[in-house]
Formats: sequence, C-alpha cells, structure tokens
Amino acid sequence: MTFEMGRVELHLRDAVKKHGAGHLTLIDPDSQTPQEAGRMAQAASQGGTDAIMVGGSVGATGALLHNTVAEIKKVTDLPVILFPASVAGLCENADAVFFMSLLNSRSPNYLIENQAMGAPLVLRYRLEALPMAYIIIEPGGTVGYVGDARLIPRKKPELACAYALAGKYLGMRLVYLEAGSGADSPVPAGMVALTKKLLGDVLIIVGGGIRSGRAAAELVAAGADLIVTGTAVEKSQDVASFISELTSSIRR
Repeated sequence: MTFEMGRVELHLRDAVKKHGAGHLTLIDPDSQTPQEAGRMAQAASQGGTDAIMVGGSVGATGALLHNTVAEIKKVTDLPVILFPASVAGLCENADAVFFMSLLNSRSPNYLIENQAMGAPLVLRYRLEALPMAYIIIEPGGTVGYVGDARLIPRKKPELACAYALAGKYLGMRLVYLEAGSGADSPVPAGMVALTKKLLGDVLIIVGGGIRSGRAAAELVAAGADLIVTGTAVEKSQDVASFISELTSSIRR
C-alpha cells in the first residue's frame, strides 16, 4: 500500500511548480502568545508565504500549541503544518504534519519511537501525513542537541546525500536539510545542489540561518524547493515586508 499525496502536499508542489520555489514560515508557540502568533501568520500570508509551520524543539505542546494553531487559522486560509519535536507536538486542529524521522539521530526516540506513538493520533486527528527525512547539518543549534544528532559536517556533502538518499529509498517524499534555528550561516549551497541532483522529484526543504532574500535565492538556485524561516521572522520588525523580500527573491 502506498499513500497518495494529499491536499497540503499538492499545494506545496504546486507552489514549487508555479513559482520555481516556495516559502514556509515557522512559528514556535513557545516564543510568543497565540494572539501574537496569529498576527505573525497573517503578516507572513500578506508577504506571500505558502504555508505556516507550527512547532519547536521545546515547549510547543498542549493547550499552547492548540491555541496557537487556532489563532493562526482565524486569520489565514494557508495550510497549517505541524513540525513536532515529539508525540506531544500533535494537535487535532492543524491541517497536516511533517511525519518525519531524524535520520542522523543517535536516539531511537527521534528515529521511530515518537513516530510509532504518534501515528495513531495522526490517524485519529485526520492529519495529512507528509513523509519527511529530517537531517541536521552543523552547527545544528537547539534541535541538534535535543534530537541527539550526529551533525553532518558542512564540508561533507556526500554524507548528507547518503542520508537523504536513504530517506528517498524508504519512501519519504520530502527531505529537510536543517542548519538549526539562528545558525550563523545556512546549509552550504553545494550540499543542497548535490542532494537535489541525486534525489530528483523529492522536495528539498532548507532551513536555518537564512536571513535575507539573497541567501534564500542562492539556495534555490542550488536546488532548494522550499525555504523555511523562523528565527529571522520572529526578530523582524516588519514581518510582511521581510517575507515579501524572501518570496520575491526566490520566485521566477
């Protein structure tokens, strides 16, 4: 049995097909109130983002998570995709979830155990599951520490490709190369280029350390299909303008 693409995954692929690349805004419920998160999502929507990711390494759980998603859905029709750190990062009022395995983690919790515990909830909540290989690149940040990842060295793109290719052969239709929130610099463009060359129609998502339209454009030129920004959005004084700069830089 194979799982067909659902509405949200088709939405992301359509954005890539139409514009050459797409943009995802990551909102961490632990970083602001649900109301502030809603205003941030509304501004991101005005700036042209293609979907809202909701999650974080710590604290993005329970009522705070549920209320954050609720406030976001009040102000935008964009898909809301959960980005859970564990089974506690699931809620029933989102549209989809990145159902991911942190492939370079040392811990079975992040490879399969949280996924096994969460799968029945994904089914019960009727969330669209987006099968994704998650790979942490140096420096890794908080997610690298929490996820107990063996960080991929920035100068070893072939290692990232090996993990990404394994994800493809396991049936994952998305690969996320993550440098970590607030990283000093993004994932190297050469690593992105080699990964895309090997993976073909697998969607390549890149996040961490992307602070400008120029940086985003370089990654898209290298082969990134979707660009994620989170920390830079939180720190922006004008979210709509910042997102607009990014989306206009990466789109044809």
